[in-house]
Amino acid sequence: MAPKKAKRRGAAEGGSSNVFSMFDQTQIQEFKEAFTVIDQNRDGIIDKEDLRDTFGAMGRLNVKNEELESMIKEASGPINFTVFLTMFGEKLKGADPEDVIMSAFKVLDPDGKGTIKKQFLEELLSTQCDRFTPEEVKNMWHAFPPDVAGNVDYKNICYVITHGEDKEGE
Repeated sequence: MAPKKAKRRGAAEGGSSNVFSMFDQTQIQEFKEAFTVIDQNRDGIIDKEDLRDTFGAMGRLNVKNEELESMIKEASGPINFTVFLTMFGEKLKGADPEDVIMSAFKVLDPDGKGTIKKQFLEELLSTQCDRFTPEEVKNMWHAFPPDVAGNVDYKNICYVITHGEDKEGE
């Protein structure tokens, strides 16, 4: 079994050898930690059962096979750490830099408070351009809950969009 796994690990598709240069060491370590959490059976490959187990650990128990298969098919082959990192690199490649996203939010915050009213942002997201579905809006408020006054910290949203994790505690 070990030789087969070693062979599968070396089978990363073209362009992946430079993927490590796309991220700094801290980011690579964070991705490695995420990969380890998702690789539930610790075999070095993320497969459909690893995804099912990860969703289950997060409380989502009835994930459809089609959804899991769709996720697995996004990869060019077996999802080892290099492929995992490459997939994130490809997803993030099209993302705007933090300052561009921040500037877009600042247009909605003429007083420069760093927050936007939840109701206003929800209305924009659900009625303009690429409209959010009610489920997407619900997920957003779960990820970025407004404060007691109904304000949303858009600086935190920008950070998470561009860095992938919430640094609120720092």
